[in-house]
Amino acid sequence: MPTPVADHALAVVGGMTARGLVRKSRSLADLDSGGRWAVSVGFEGDAVLAQFEHWSQDLPQRAEISAFQPPTGQWRDSLPQESFEVAVRQVRELIAAGDVYQVNVCRLLSADVAVDYDPAALWQRIAGEHPAPYGGFLRLPEVSVVSASPELFLSRDGDRVRSGPIKGTAASRDEFSAKDRAENIMIVDLVRNDLGRVSQPGSVTVPGLMTVEEHPGLFHLVSYVSADLVPGTSWTQLFAALFPPGSVTGAPKLAALDVIADLEPEPRGPYCGAFGWVDADRGTAELAVAIRTFWIRDGVIRFGTGAGITWGSDPEAEWRETQLKAQRLMALANGAG
Repeated sequence: MPTPVADHALAVVGGMTARGLVRKSRSLADLDSGGRWAVSVGFEGDAVLAQFEHWSQDLPQRAEISAFQPPTGQWRDSLPQESFEVAVRQVRELIAAGDVYQVNVCRLLSADVAVDYDPAALWQRIAGEHPAPYGGFLRLPEVSVVSASPELFLSRDGDRVRSGPIKGTAASRDEFSAKDRAENIMIVDLVRNDLGRVSQPGSVTVPGLMTVEEHPGLFHLVSYVSADLVPGTSWTQLFAALFPPGSVTGAPKLAALDVIADLEPEPRGPYCGAFGWVDADRGTAELAVAIRTFWIRDGVIRFGTGAGITWGSDPEAEWRETQLKAQRLMALANGAG
């Protein structure tokens, strides 16, 4: 059997605990070589892949997790309210000019943490207080990710794939606007187009359109898009067709990415990328869009929150939406119960 190369490494993804790290990689092409991996792919495309030997349904033991610690300093904001609202107005001007239809604009919050900060302890708090369908964590010496994502980026079972883009966030199920619904349909069309690049003709369907899902502290409009892949489609081909996730970029995607690069002062990193697991031997996977996600690197913890901007967006309302998405998880990271 392979010998683990790092005892520090640990992951919980897809409801399974992964132990015994045997290989790390930064190349998505290595997914095509086999094995079962914990996967984090950053918004800008930087991959962190960890192949583990042992996968089980038992949760991490007390000895595997250190005591929880809040950040050691104040949180910094890459786009404070005034700057964020200016960015929203700039996107609306670009929409009026016909350059884009929708752009997701995000803020990054960051704070210093102790050198012995354990992301698994943060995950443990979140799992108990803020359960999420695609929650989990990956702990590595160089970078760690803790996610409470409610959004499915991609599930795969052989040649059958499915995506569940979220567009529309409200404090109650009755508060969704016409803007929310229009935005959801726009992104569904984008995901259909992305999947169509690697799918069999006529196989792309929308089995669920704008269903209301309740999550801790808020509600989302969620749609589901399914397709049958062209036989032999590799993991690298699949990521190339779908990445970055359409729900956190905008439409048209390439134009939206250019706007994001211009307006956001910091790279998103693991936030808004993909997080989850891939079993390359069985051709199965479950990857979330890495929203409601923290990551820790070089003594700094970061958290992202954003909103989709359309012509109908009100800058202050979009700011409040980013606050709504962040408030519960930030409170938990700060040590509040």
